[in-house]
This record gives sequence, C-alpha cells and structure tokens, in this order.
Amino acid sequence: MDNQQFIYKIKELCKKNDISISTLLISCNLRKSFVYDIEKRNAKPSVEIIEQISNYFNCSVDYLLGRTDNPNSHKQ
Repeated sequence: MDNQQFIYKIKELCKKNDISISTLLISCNLRKSFVYDIEKRNAKPSVEIIEQISNYFNCSVDYLLGRTDNPNSHKQ
C-alpha cells in the first residue's frame, strides 16, 4: 500500500465532500494523529479502518488504495 496515495485520496474525498479531515477523524472515531502517523511515521492502517473510511465516503477500498480511479467500482 502506498501511504501517500492513500492519504491523497482521503484528502481529495474530504475536499470533494466539503468536510474537514477533523470531521472525518471524529466521524470514524480515529485519533487526531492518524494522518500524521501514516504520512510521516509510515504507519499502516488496519483493514477495518480502511473499510470504515471507505464506507464513510461510500467508495471502494480499491479506490482509497489507488488500485482504481473509479470510486464506485464496488457498486454493481
């Protein structure tokens, strides 16, 4: 997983949905240092956290991980 790509997608989705990173973190019950830890400390988020963020934005996990450019690739 490319951490920079993952954080870029999160920031992009926040901007597109007109919400702050703080709002996302609070809504998903994530610690304030979540983004910093991934960007600077090379921490790896759990599958559960990735899925939670995916559900929050109603997009695919593959989109968050940069495997597809289609955020709706999980919908049939």
